[in-house]
Amino acid sequence: MTTKRRKMLIRAVVALVLLLDVALVAANYRLTASPEASSEQLRQLRRRRDLMAADIRRASDIRKSLPDVEAQSTTFYEKDLRPAGTGFSSAISDLDSLAKGSGLQITSAHFREKNNDKRGVDEVAISISMEGAYPSLVSFINGLERSGNFYLLDSLSLDSSTEGKLRLNLELRTYFRS
Repeated sequence: MTTKRRKMLIRAVVALVLLLDVALVAANYRLTASPEASSEQLRQLRRRRDLMAADIRRASDIRKSLPDVEAQSTTFYEKDLRPAGTGFSSAISDLDSLAKGSGLQITSAHFREKNNDKRGVDEVAISISMEGAYPSLVSFINGLERSGNFYLLDSLSLDSSTEGKLRLNLELRTYFRS
């Protein structure tokens, strides 16, 4: 072999070795970068799995507690909601006795019935205006909270009235079994 040919062969072999080194460096870089990406993906997947497992546990707990909730709802429905036939008269007499017991005078009362037809419950909106001293108004509101009838207080406004009295305007809701 000639020297010239031998030099070309050595150059070709060195070039091939350098090319293989560059390929190995690139492959090594990919292998070292790849596990980090897959470990991040694993972390995300584990987090999603844990969140889904927590959701399933909560749903299972809710499913287990449904009979208790239904029993409590039935008790509330039967115990705290008056029948519609006697509900109006009991609400009117209850509000009147609360006002008189607190030393207040009801100046106006309006009842608006709304049929909900959901679970056999009728909603009644009540607007009441009354006059009296401040301690009497507070006593009336405390009486509403402790009443045997079920009332939801939607709004309350207080105005001054003649003779140093205060005027209390209430918007209430109550519900009756139909």
